[in-house]
Amino acid sequence: MHGPVPAPQELLEIAVEVARAAAATAARMRAEGVSPVATKSTVTDVVTAADRAVEQQVVADLRRRRPGDAVLGEEYGEGGAPAGTGGVRWIIDPIDGTVNYLYGIPCYAVSLAAEVDGVVVAGVVRNAATGDEWTAVRGGGAYRDGRRLVGSTETDLAQSLIATGFGYAPARRQHQAAVLARLIPHVRDIRRFGAASIDLCRAAEGEVDAYYEKGLAAWDLAAGGLVATEAGLRVDGLAGRPAGPDMVVAAPPALFGPLHDRLAELDASGGP
Repeated sequence: MHGPVPAPQELLEIAVEVARAAAATAARMRAEGVSPVATKSTVTDVVTAADRAVEQQVVADLRRRRPGDAVLGEEYGEGGAPAGTGGVRWIIDPIDGTVNYLYGIPCYAVSLAAEVDGVVVAGVVRNAATGDEWTAVRGGGAYRDGRRLVGSTETDLAQSLIATGFGYAPARRQHQAAVLARLIPHVRDIRRFGAASIDLCRAAEGEVDAYYEKGLAAWDLAAGGLVATEAGLRVDGLAGRPAGPDMVVAAPPALFGPLHDRLAELDASGGP
């Protein structure tokens, strides 16, 4: 382990500095013209050269600042010290919203969180296309540009704007579409922005009233989930399970129960 574990605010300062530099690299590579070079789970899930380059840059920057820490990244997996040793583990999504990035839709983010003993204590999500930045420290609130976030004040699910996303595998998308078709009559409307970390942050600041999605990995959820939690949202799974790959629901307390119950009824966490 690399010395004593810093306070969460210090970890956030490192995360913000690293994420801003990484976002600048992502934006520059997009401007220079990025073409698909590989695929992830299916042909519709594009991995770009930038995705890998940005993660390598983040890892290198963290290694310089915190050489003993563990790192979990989307592209290259886990490295450094083992998790749970009392040290820090950094969780990276180098470009969340890869398809948006490929098409030039300005909704893709660098997401970076610091975890201590299995608990996320600091996180930043930075939209590389716009410079929008959301931050949170456990117990210290969530912020965007110095403004504290408190989530939506909506209490009626029928009047709620709900964000969601879809997986890449066709069978999963089919199940998710069936759930959505049966949910949409019971809400104001649906939005699908294409970047889970930004969805969570939009919910944190009330740009949407709530968010749900099946299939999120740790790097999709870590930073944005902390931002949403610190904005006062409840972030959980269904039927008492924690938020994770089966389901993430992020909603203000007044909306969480009704949305949770409707999603459970629709078997939103089921299917492939």
